[in-house]
Amino acid sequence: MGARKKLMADRQKEIKKQTAIAKLNDVPTSPRKMRLVADIIRGVEVNRALDILKYSKKEASVRLEKLLRSAIANWEAKNESERKELENGNVCVQTIMVGQGRTLKRIRTASRGRAARIRKRSNHVTIILGKKTVKTEEK
Repeated sequence: MGARKKLMADRQKEIKKQTAIAKLNDVPTSPRKMRLVADIIRGVEVNRALDILKYSKKEASVRLEKLLRSAIANWEAKNESERKELENGNVCVQTIMVGQGRTLKRIRTASRGRAARIRKRSNHVTIILGKKTVKTEEK
């Protein structure tokens, strides 16, 4: 039983070595607006994703571009011997997750002496980069 756990642990270490993670917490943009941009680059090759974010008009794309550059730097630090993989286009955005962060509740005056609630939403973004998996077609 101990050898099996060691084998699984070694497999997990190998998988973690091939992936790079970058996180950005408490981004002052609503999760819905961030997901619109995140959906565009999910599963896309890294260099193409940078180009997409660079020329996007959305405000969230600026923050995602900076986070993607951080994830690329993390991948390069883990895989120094495989830098050509990045240049050849074999590294892609495996997963990108946008979760809801804390909501700041503010009050704005409304008509007839009432108060209206303003919700200033934030989000947490996680990007995981990895090598492209080559899928072979079976007949």
